[in-house]
Amino acid sequence: MSKRKERLEDLVDIGIALSSEQKMERLLELIVTEARKFTGADAGSLYIKEGNKIRFSVSQNETLEKKIGQVAAKAEFVPFLMPISNQSIAGYVANTGNILNIKDVYHLPKNVEYKFNRSWDQKTGYRCKSMLVVPMNDRDGEVIGVLQLINALDKNGRAKSFRQRDVKLILALASQAAVAVKNAKLTEAIREQSYDTIFRLSTVAEFRDIETGHHIKRISLYSAILAQNLQFDEDKVETIKLASAMHDVGKIGIPDSILLKPGRLTPEERKIMETHTQIGARILSGSDSSLLKISETVALTHHERYDGLGYPNRLKGEEIPLEGRIVALSDVFDALSNRRVYKPAFSMDKVIEIINQERSKHFDPNVVDSFHSGFDEIIQIFEQYKEV
Repeated sequence: MSKRKERLEDLVDIGIALSSEQKMERLLELIVTEARKFTGADAGSLYIKEGNKIRFSVSQNETLEKKIGQVAAKAEFVPFLMPISNQSIAGYVANTGNILNIKDVYHLPKNVEYKFNRSWDQKTGYRCKSMLVVPMNDRDGEVIGVLQLINALDKNGRAKSFRQRDVKLILALASQAAVAVKNAKLTEAIREQSYDTIFRLSTVAEFRDIETGHHIKRISLYSAILAQNLQFDEDKVETIKLASAMHDVGKIGIPDSILLKPGRLTPEERKIMETHTQIGARILSGSDSSLLKISETVALTHHERYDGLGYPNRLKGEEIPLEGRIVALSDVFDALSNRRVYKPAFSMDKVIEIINQERSKHFDPNVVDSFHSGFDEIIQIFEQYKEV
């Protein structure tokens, strides 16, 4: 009885851990990890329902990781979609909501509809044997995914059947997991809606300029990569991603005759253009929101230079908030690599040469290093959101 109580307490702890994880990728990995620990399973996988299909989303296999290494084992896993039908084991569970506790998937009863696909075993040399497959039901009883545990191990490391007494506990865990997944999806949707709203509002300032259609999105994604390589945590990366989208919101206060001038600005026009940093900061000031506070900082400081020759306040070095230093490089990289009314797009070799020359002058050297570390990702974004 005490052992059962201990396992119930473990189940409660797992439920708390799942409910506190909001990042979908980490959550799905955590579900499989905890379910495997709970049952002594060597391997496990997880499928998430998408319309009339399920996506093979997570795969873990301890034996394979020990054999070929964790990185190589992960490389064997390729996410894919499969139909919800009674032809496959996971599809059958998703379709019927039934639980399957299979002693040996290579020797299924002749009267069942589902079949086991041996192709993965043949590819990796692994031998799937026992399998416990349960539906992930939300509070409304809807199946939102399938949890599949493979090869319960005995004390000698040999595959054995899953214990029947574990089935109810794993079903409870799967239900907790379903609720956590649904909540994480909701959080993800809200985050995407917030980003979409911020992006749309930020484009108001630049909507008049047809040459900067994707500028805000690129700056946002470039800045997130730089922040990530500077070891920002995930929440701060998300904040800089959103805040950087508002870096030029102050341009809404700049006259069209200056903002859209087809050529270089006069010194007087340049002074007016430079006020967009202060206008933007005023627009974003006075909020208790941490996001808007960072956005205000970015708007005000993204044209400061590391050597103190920038504007509006001629801040120098670490006097400039790191968020401003990050967006400064993102903004210049984007301006150099894309056509503007006053200049053609520079070649990527020329852009990199200029950024390297401006190390410790215009740019924080640490931010330049993070740019080089994330360059492959930056180029992917550049290509994806290239101006037409």
